[in-house]
Amino acid sequence: MNSQSPKYLQLKEEILSWLASGRYRPGDKLPSENELAEQYSLSRQTVRQSIGELVQEGWIAREQGKGTFVSKQSAERRNASGNRTVGVITTSISDYIFPSIVRGVESALKDKGYRLLLSSTDNRKERERESLEMMLSHSVCGLIVEPTKSAEGNPNFDNYLAIEDHGIPMLMINETYSDLDCQSVRVDDDAGGLMAANYMLELGHRQLAGFFKTDDYQGVRRMKGFIRACREHNLASEESTIVRYSTEDKGERPQAMLRELLQSDTPPTAIVCYNDQLAVSLLDTIRELGLRVPEDLSIIGYDDSFLATATETKLTTIEHPKSALGERAANLLIMQLEKGQAPTSKESLYPPKLIIRQSTREFR
Repeated sequence: MNSQSPKYLQLKEEILSWLASGRYRPGDKLPSENELAEQYSLSRQTVRQSIGELVQEGWIAREQGKGTFVSKQSAERRNASGNRTVGVITTSISDYIFPSIVRGVESALKDKGYRLLLSSTDNRKERERESLEMMLSHSVCGLIVEPTKSAEGNPNFDNYLAIEDHGIPMLMINETYSDLDCQSVRVDDDAGGLMAANYMLELGHRQLAGFFKTDDYQGVRRMKGFIRACREHNLASEESTIVRYSTEDKGERPQAMLRELLQSDTPPTAIVCYNDQLAVSLLDTIRELGLRVPEDLSIIGYDDSFLATATETKLTTIEHPKSALGERAANLLIMQLEKGQAPTSKESLYPPKLIIRQSTREFR
């Protein structure tokens, strides 16, 4: 509590952070007004004002002779209050394919009279926790989340439980956490990785390299599809190479590994990339080595982002539905909010689609 805001607001925000983090869950008894006044060196009047606002907003409830308890922010209470704000948490806001996804979400929400509250994690777990706490403190009526580094576990599990405890419907996009029973809308990335590798193999390439960011399940799934294609085509282990990297080293490790592979005795003739962003980065490395795409090396991206057609050599890639995926996620959430209608399937999958351009060619 070191803000410049009034002391009663500081205490109110502190208590809200307890609820958002799962420290106190619905039904739990909060410290008494005397205990809060002593702990934070506040007057009873200041504490009473903080508690009064939280009671009025429905976060907590007083029980005569028993104390103050955490309430459940039920759907009925949210609807009665007229709250029509949906929270959206993505790993990025202004970068790559994310603006298109957000526009799809916002379009569907606006059509049904909902507002959007947007937050970005910058692909950092601690920022995800802060975003979840902020969304709960703003009493959003529903939540759409793109998980941060989904393959590296879920240290914010208690925050997600707090969202669930307060009856806030939630849906995930692009991926989900394995420890959450949550509906998701995503591309079938296993099939996408398989499709990308199969296309290269059908063109006659036998020396393949796959570059995958594996701190999220999207990359893990795309890598699994790549491996499956190589196995189904009976490629020997020395004929295919997998380069794994994390978000933090995406600007150095893939490029360094590609230089090493291209200067080896058995260089790859085709490269399958985690996404278009990486593919464009690797194009620069290929040019630095005096090689040409696709004459010397075929390369395929993923996502069919604006980057796929922004370079001199237009990228062959796998389509990501972007705006349509955002709209679908928003509409599914609205169905839960307005009709209490749970989806029949936990996953809404978009099949991959190959977009053929100039960066691949038949290998002879």
